[in-house]
Amino acid sequence: MKAILFKQIDNSPLIVFRIIFGFLITAEAWGAIFTGWIKQTLIKPEFTFNFIGFDFLQPLPGHWMYVYYIVMGLAGFFVMIGFKYRLNIIIYTLMWIAVYLMQKSSYNNHYYLLILILIFMCIVPAHRYKSVDVKLNPKLKSHHMPNWVIIFIIAQLWIVYTYASVAKIYPDWLDATVPKQLMQGKSHFLLVGDFLQQTWVHYVIAYFGILFDLLIVPALLWKKTRNVAFFISIFFHLFNSFIFQIGIFPYMSLAFTLFFYPKDFIHRKFLKSKPFYNQAEISLPKYHKALTGFIGLWFVVQFCLPLRHWFIKGDVLWTEEGHRMSWRMMLRSKNSSTLIKIVNKNSGKSFYVKKNDYLTEKQQRMLAKPDGIWQFSQRLKKEYEAKGEDIEIYVSSKVSVNGKPYKTLIDPKQDMAKAEWDYFFHNDWVLLYDD
Repeated sequence: MKAILFKQIDNSPLIVFRIIFGFLITAEAWGAIFTGWIKQTLIKPEFTFNFIGFDFLQPLPGHWMYVYYIVMGLAGFFVMIGFKYRLNIIIYTLMWIAVYLMQKSSYNNHYYLLILILIFMCIVPAHRYKSVDVKLNPKLKSHHMPNWVIIFIIAQLWIVYTYASVAKIYPDWLDATVPKQLMQGKSHFLLVGDFLQQTWVHYVIAYFGILFDLLIVPALLWKKTRNVAFFISIFFHLFNSFIFQIGIFPYMSLAFTLFFYPKDFIHRKFLKSKPFYNQAEISLPKYHKALTGFIGLWFVVQFCLPLRHWFIKGDVLWTEEGHRMSWRMMLRSKNSSTLIKIVNKNSGKSFYVKKNDYLTEKQQRMLAKPDGIWQFSQRLKKEYEAKGEDIEIYVSSKVSVNGKPYKTLIDPKQDMAKAEWDYFFHNDWVLLYDD
């Protein structure tokens, strides 16, 4: 195992990836300012649906979130040029994780993937060539890296893509219901809008998606299929970029292919002036046991985490329990009708909450999910407690998954002001159905 993990190989793929990755994370941070994402997601709402348990992470007041993202983007730029690399990649990682946990009305699996890649970049020697750090301290220069760097990134990508493929193997995806619904929202697109509404296109999207996710990593690893897989990847990721407009992630996915090509190929294409490292040397750092343990634990967690919904009662498509961080990407659409009634326990008077007074249109989609309903109920409870009022909260929530008939999501007899949230198992106030 030591010989495999700590064999030294040429570091050209990692150096090139650092430069591209630094550019992309800079664009992600500063792009959020200019696209209005910060205003709509972090400034305009009265409160955010943070990850449960991280209530202390709240957006900075006023317009300070713009400053936050300027600083984060600057850290990304310094990562790109390799200036105080380790400090700046850690800064970006911590700031990105904080924003991720701060709100989930804009949850995206790709945001979680970026956390994992940022942590990876925190521990790899990506600044040992073509960096300001090397110019300032030539002793840092190195032409090699440990083999575990390549193994780590490929294994992580295999987990992501494989789980994404397996998750698609369920009726509403296989009969193209979900792709059809996804494309209905793109009918206004210039030139391709009508094309995307054709039934055969929906089936191509459905089955191409399954096969791409399942086969892309093995195809990139095999020399005979690598180039074909790369060109298919270009089409796949650019299609996703244009149709779904998911920021930097299609381009980051293309950058991952650097780790699949031979090191000498990447060296010739991008870093000809760098001496190519080609020695059969094994170098064990002092902390190699701790690092080996960390890598092992990392992949145990990565393998097990997406499986957790199988150990929770109910269908994850309905309950959402175990959905996040499980690579269940673009698998369902939900529509909901939610009424929230507040009963004053002292006066006995009741009334319905005006959701528009509290939530943006985008945030109201969170009320199709049990954790969103629970968090909003707790928010209302605290507001009325602050006014000295003791209240009960009852929810009438009808939800449709993938265009199916509406069903009641929350037990209407449950006082949501008293409901507790179970992090690991099914919450009994979420109603279950046999079909």
